[in-house]
Amino acid sequence: MAGSSNCDAVDMAAGGVGGAKLLQLLNVRVEGSGEQVVVLSHGFGTDQSSWNGILPFFVRDYRLVLYDLVCAGSVNPDRFDFRRYATLDSYVDDLLAVLDALHVDRCFFVGHSVSAMIGILAAIRRPDLFLKLILIGASPRFLNDGDYHGGFERAQTEEVFLAMESDYEAWVQGFAPMAVGVDVPAAVQEYSRTLLNMRPDISVFVCRTVFNSDLRGVLGLVRTPCVVVQTAKDAAVPLSVASYFKHHLGGNTTVEHLPVEGHLPHLSAPAVLGQVLRRALASPR
Repeated sequence: MAGSSNCDAVDMAAGGVGGAKLLQLLNVRVEGSGEQVVVLSHGFGTDQSSWNGILPFFVRDYRLVLYDLVCAGSVNPDRFDFRRYATLDSYVDDLLAVLDALHVDRCFFVGHSVSAMIGILAAIRRPDLFLKLILIGASPRFLNDGDYHGGFERAQTEEVFLAMESDYEAWVQGFAPMAVGVDVPAAVQEYSRTLLNMRPDISVFVCRTVFNSDLRGVLGLVRTPCVVVQTAKDAAVPLSVASYFKHHLGGNTTVEHLPVEGHLPHLSAPAVLGQVLRRALASPR
């Protein structure tokens, strides 16, 4: 890892927290050895522990940067600024500030779900920083819109928000198995744990932010090579979304179809996903 710290990016991140404090706030850690850096960024309802099953595949050959999104239950909820994190842009600020604080000047980025979109926005802003984006369970728009099939109608999402607000624990008990999408009790238990670790009002707010996001219009600005990883059946992301990425991302894009089900293959099928990630990282394009 080399390069100089970008103080402006660090100052913007997490409400103006400096570099060292930001790394502490977001529980940043670096694992493994090797010259090439791989950033692992988790999705909604999880934290960096969701990558634990993936780490053994990479710690020998890569330097892995892990951190928690500021909304994760593992981060002090008092540091979550509802005004600041009303869009994905401030999450992008955090990511870039973490990399600058660690003096990372080139890296691979692996992002799950909403973090995949955070990675896309970061690569548009700082294209020279990213060698490749690997996007797992990604979607530029979760809502249906005309000919675009994102998977959800707005009325459905409002029902989700209402259920979360009325009885968060009951909602988690129903949502976690549906999201995992396969009978892997350990994965359901782990996803339930990290969802319940989130403060309910933050969880609802972030969920609204994700569902209200629409990044379709910026996909053509991406110049970084991308690998879209799509499971055979994902309750949150229809198969058609992977095809949409293939045709609308501006960089060279390939699609990897995993022969497993569910939205969280790093929890439910880490060995299968690990093989795909290793192949994606080793490929020159």
